[in-house]
Amino acid sequence: MKNAEIVIIGGGVIGASVAYHLTKRGAKKVFILERESGQGKGSTGKATGGVRAQFETDINIKMSLYSIDFFENWDFDCEYEPRGYLFFATDERQFDYLKRNVRFQKSLGVKDVEIVDTKTIAEICPILNVSDIVGGTFGGRDGFINPLAVMNGFTTKALERGAKIEFETQAFSIETVGGKVVAIETNKGRIECGKVVLATGAWARELAKTAEIDLPVAPQKRQIVWAQSPSKLPENLPMVIDIGSGFHFRPARDFIDKSANDDNTEVLFAYPDPNEQSSLDTNFDESFIEKVYEKAKHRSPFLFETRVIKEKCRAGLYENTPDHHAIIGDCEIENLYFANGFSGHGVMHSPATGRALSEIILDGKASFLDVSCLRLERFAKGELLHETAFI
Repeated sequence: MKNAEIVIIGGGVIGASVAYHLTKRGAKKVFILERESGQGKGSTGKATGGVRAQFETDINIKMSLYSIDFFENWDFDCEYEPRGYLFFATDERQFDYLKRNVRFQKSLGVKDVEIVDTKTIAEICPILNVSDIVGGTFGGRDGFINPLAVMNGFTTKALERGAKIEFETQAFSIETVGGKVVAIETNKGRIECGKVVLATGAWARELAKTAEIDLPVAPQKRQIVWAQSPSKLPENLPMVIDIGSGFHFRPARDFIDKSANDDNTEVLFAYPDPNEQSSLDTNFDESFIEKVYEKAKHRSPFLFETRVIKEKCRAGLYENTPDHHAIIGDCEIENLYFANGFSGHGVMHSPATGRALSEIILDGKASFLDVSCLRLERFAKGELLHETAFI
């Protein structure tokens, strides 16, 4: 039997960020439990590494602003590259939505975001068919990061400050007595603890049930096609997103083999398949390739002519909540905390999440940013948030 003050279940980027921020504040006896033989084998390692402030809701925008500043100024290189995010609309209703968002984003302090016309869109992304595009928005500080570098940076600093991580350690249940956390049961035995952070992503709901908490997080497979073009991509190509269909593409970055990025010919593209059912399946379905290329055929002949690199295509898991916003904070079980349900935004919001939850754990509330709207209780109260640009 072991004991710890704070046990973080899940060693991906979110769990690592929580450990980083807790130990930065001086927390002792922080344990990270990772069920795999190493970090980055779950959703973090499958992430594409996008980061943006172009959101619809106050909380997502503020979390992005904090996190982008963090990535840009962190003393650990996370390969932040402000290439931008280009959203485009194919009808006036969509365009009006984007324009409203820009006004709201600017009111909250988002810089370098602007409304762009069709001509400007064609200049930003010359491989795009703009014949049916009416306008869009472009955020210059949005861009890309390396998810594994972010996770490794958080972990390295946390371990230097005394945190410990145990691999191949799977939590089976959260033990409570009198409505309070007392221990975790794992495949390697029982761990007595004072506090528990559940950061297991798409697998969180079943573990929360062992503490009699209904955590509305549903796993969903999200697939990415990786391809190579016969000629170089346009210089400084941003993330490009069709706000109507969710079809998007960006330059591909191999975070393991960095030399594969040198020739600027590889690209990622995908879209949220509405027919994908909730499951924990992470096997890439080759039938998805045809679906994506059919969308690319109209939108970008350049993409349609690329060659699929099947060994690099992949499937990961989103952890979706009913309103596609994260669950951050405590619950009715004393000393049980959640950092779940990011619906594809976990990596980009990991700095803000780690700091917010560390303050909730140590101080009772997050003072740098009010994240109370993300508490679990909002679902029972019917206080759901709304975000349209869920990709």
